[in-house]
Amino acid sequence: MNKLPALLLMSDEVRLPDPLAALARLPRDSGLVFRHYGVRNREALARALAAKARARGIRLLVAGDARLACRVRAAGLHLPEAMTDDPLALGPKLFRKKWIVTIASHSLRAVFRAAKLGADAVVLGPVFPTASHPGRVTLGPLRFARLCRQSPIPVYAIGGIGPETALRLAASGAAGLAGIGAVQLPVRRGVSGMARSLPLV
Repeated sequence: MNKLPALLLMSDEVRLPDPLAALARLPRDSGLVFRHYGVRNREALARALAAKARARGIRLLVAGDARLACRVRAAGLHLPEAMTDDPLALGPKLFRKKWIVTIASHSLRAVFRAAKLGADAVVLGPVFPTASHPGRVTLGPLRFARLCRQSPIPVYAIGGIGPETALRLAASGAAGLAGIGAVQLPVRRGVSGMARSLPLV
């Protein structure tokens, strides 16, 4: 399995409209999950992101489109949980050997389904209340940590991740953090003892 980045920035058409600018602020060895599903120039933007990511040592994962990920020579693929119900939607067997494949999950059942499909990691949440999904039931740090222990594959935390909430996950066993916010804040320690910058979500 490829080494997983400790930080995944999730692109968002509303909250993060310029993923190229956001990518420029990411630390080396982090990852960017390119969503921007509704833009007309999605492939052109994906190609620009892929080239810039390769030059900066950042892994670009294309969301929801394995064929586009192949065409732009992305580092991997990210799938929404709903796509795991239809294996045909996954495209040419997910999984080029060098790819990183992550799948969004919201329950232990979904985590195990992602593992069965061969994903490298799941993005699990929301852990804390988040502007992306107002009013949605959250896992909370204790349940999140329990799911991390039960998961057969690495788990990323997503949802309401900021400098204070990230520290509450330091002993959770998470492989890393994921979020939409483009602002990076340095902290002394984070998930799994990482001395990394953490996203504001």
